[in-house]
Amino acid sequence: MPLQHNIPKLYAFSFLKMTLFPMAIITLFWKDQIGLSLTDILLLQAIFSIASILFEYPSGYLSDRLGYRTALTLACMLAIGGWSLYTLADSFAGVLLAEIILGGAWAFISGSDSALLFETLRAQGREEQYARFDGRMTGCAQTGEAAGALFAGVMYAAWPLLPFVGQIGLWILGLGLCLTLIEPETEAEPAIHSHLMEALHTCRYAFLESRHVRATILFGTVLGIASFYTVWLIQPYMQQTGVPLAWFGPVWAGANLTIALCSLISQRLHFAWGHRGSIALFIVLIITGYAGLGLTAGVWSFLFYYLLTAMRGLQGPIMRNHLQKASSRSNRASILSLHSLAFRILFVATGPLVGLAADHLGLRPTFGVMAVLFAVALLPGAWLFLNTLPNTSTNVDGG
Repeated sequence: MPLQHNIPKLYAFSFLKMTLFPMAIITLFWKDQIGLSLTDILLLQAIFSIASILFEYPSGYLSDRLGYRTALTLACMLAIGGWSLYTLADSFAGVLLAEIILGGAWAFISGSDSALLFETLRAQGREEQYARFDGRMTGCAQTGEAAGALFAGVMYAAWPLLPFVGQIGLWILGLGLCLTLIEPETEAEPAIHSHLMEALHTCRYAFLESRHVRATILFGTVLGIASFYTVWLIQPYMQQTGVPLAWFGPVWAGANLTIALCSLISQRLHFAWGHRGSIALFIVLIITGYAGLGLTAGVWSFLFYYLLTAMRGLQGPIMRNHLQKASSRSNRASILSLHSLAFRILFVATGPLVGLAADHLGLRPTFGVMAVLFAVALLPGAWLFLNTLPNTSTNVDGG
């Protein structure tokens, strides 16, 4: 089977993995069916992130050694187990166990699908087009999430567990798809005498030796976390501002279609605006999005959330492209996993605090404070990133 068939299959896998029926109603499920508070929910996600941290880098390293198809296959098996446990959960502990297993699944996916895409293109001599194909893959993923969101409310109303049962079926399809992927042939690598030393060497390269990889991971982590808090807080925010429950699915679908569209145009915008213009746009979208959520309280105030989802779609392909170019076949998934690891560590350190603020100060004041904090954090991060760009970098990275 030709290697180029990997690309449409990776598009299809991205669609399936992100067709998350429970996502548009998960906060409501946790609150109404399990009885969790907002603090509990952010704590739960922090523990999910700890599980991801424990799995993240080892899974990336194993992906580089065992193969990306093997890693994706293991991820599907873990996801089937995790969502199956969700159908049995009736307490914080039950949800926590399911989330830990799902954390392992996402850790094995993290970096593996992107690395397989890059290696497939490299085998065809088309690696310079990676950012374009990455944007398409992200677009497929967010289209899948939008499609799942459209059905989520109806499924939840029919039976609160139906979205989770549907999720199990999707991951069974994903497992079958991953088994048909082809691992690209690789050049012979030097013999590895110590996997531990090799793993530590990659960490040293990413965080100590390569200034650009370090700056990209740090700045990309802050950009990523900026759009992540609202994933868990936008649903209760919409409840407070009077958004009808019937709108929740379509609103979630609209958010993901925004990510999909912006992922598709990310490379073109980068070509037109360059590095500095693109980075400035990311910062403006984040600050305006949080300020708007904090300063308004109308039925349509959730539209400010779309500014954050637009930023997420625009920045993802660009930042991943920088990391792919700075990696090799022997450490590609590992470096992408280190990026995810940094993101998870930051969320573990800050997520419960954001949940506490939302419970005790209220959502709107919390969003206002976050607008200020992100302004303070993003400006030096952007300066470091821009000042470590390789000399050979142009306005178009990989397109």
